[in-house]
Amino acid sequence: MGIREKLLDYKRRLSDRKMYSIVIVIIGAVAIWGLMQYKHSMNLRQELDNQYNRAFFDMVGYVDNVEALLAKSIITSTPSRTASTLQEAWRQANFAQSDLGQLPVSQQVLANTSKFLTQVGDLSYSLNNQNMQGKPLDDKQTAMIEQLHKLAVSLKTSLADLQSQLSAGRLKWGALESKGPQFFQNASKNVPAQSFVNMDKTFKDYPTLIYDGPFSDNLTKLEPKGVGKKTVSLEDAKKAAEKFFGADRIQTVDNTGKNDQGQMKTYSFKVLLKGAPSKQTASIDITQLDGRPYWMIYNRPVGQKNLSPQQAIEMGRKFLDSRGFPDMKETYYLSNDNTLTVNYAYLQQNVIIYPDLIKLKIALDNGEVVGFEAKAYLFAHSKRDIPAPKISMEQAKAKINKKLKITGQGLAIIPTDFKTELFTYEFKGKLENQDFLVYINALTGLEEDVLLIVNTPNGTLTM
Repeated sequence: MGIREKLLDYKRRLSDRKMYSIVIVIIGAVAIWGLMQYKHSMNLRQELDNQYNRAFFDMVGYVDNVEALLAKSIITSTPSRTASTLQEAWRQANFAQSDLGQLPVSQQVLANTSKFLTQVGDLSYSLNNQNMQGKPLDDKQTAMIEQLHKLAVSLKTSLADLQSQLSAGRLKWGALESKGPQFFQNASKNVPAQSFVNMDKTFKDYPTLIYDGPFSDNLTKLEPKGVGKKTVSLEDAKKAAEKFFGADRIQTVDNTGKNDQGQMKTYSFKVLLKGAPSKQTASIDITQLDGRPYWMIYNRPVGQKNLSPQQAIEMGRKFLDSRGFPDMKETYYLSNDNTLTVNYAYLQQNVIIYPDLIKLKIALDNGEVVGFEAKAYLFAHSKRDIPAPKISMEQAKAKINKKLKITGQGLAIIPTDFKTELFTYEFKGKLENQDFLVYINALTGLEEDVLLIVNTPNGTLTM
């Protein structure tokens, strides 16, 4: 092969290598572009799924509220209380319907559920207007609410099943189109034919209905009543923190700052207990006024459950008594992850003072208090001048809806939305399989509030 042929062969090979490189680069670029598009597509899919999840779980909450409100409206005994309860049912049903329309399920599938929510809203709005005029529900209207309540229970059960499948990953939103009928259509297929004119109202906000104890969200007062006027030093606050944990249990206490914001100013500390790993510290705030414990959290691993709820509740009550919070009575509790969260309310003259609330989180392995919150108590606590009731227990009981079977009774002071308090009779009762609390004013005889008691495997809540 001559020199010219060798040069041409070398050029040809060089061109082949160049073309090969170009092809490799192109393939690599396409692959990178494809991966970027796939990632972008997956991000969009995840964002869309998040929107569906938010709409669905919000809707579940609204349906739960609708069911509770319909149940409460059945046992209210005054038109004004029935009106306010139905007004909330109307609002919650509209919120639920709004979220229902955002789900990736055909309107044909959701037709009966949408019709049910519309009917709840329309009926509630209509009867609310009637009650606002002082006209109580008649037997036919009560029967209609009872029927809608049964449908709400059925829908709630179906949604809980669907929620469980979504949470466990057994059902994806893409499969909901085919799965939808068995969950939605069956739950509301027996909705009564009668309907009301849709008022097409819009709403800006709505109240929180679910509490971890009666009235526990009513915390803020203009002036804290449960602390003195004397400002304590940092050193005195440190001693108060040591006393809270027990001086013999403490290895170190370090000040981590000072909170001068808000109505309750505090000192903050990190506490290392003896025998605990160096990173396993507790946090506690002590009020600058009076040096009272404000809140504490100790996130330690909790071992095997060794205590019953009643044993832990009694240990928590003794703990409060030894820390300067005497005469506290347990009200409601919730168990979770081998811990028990208990609400304790102040008891004065056998009257439960619900505004004076302390929350404890108790480890069920050894009864140690691993969480503490006294915000409500320190804002509200004072010795009340409790008057004698102006109506008797029997007179108050006579004002309760006859459908409710009374199972317990007593006196209680409850807060209002206007930062005042009401002296009431508290009645516990049962209607079918649901428990309620009804509050009758001990001075005027007016029905002040109705709460639905929710008994769960982990404890008791109220709505």
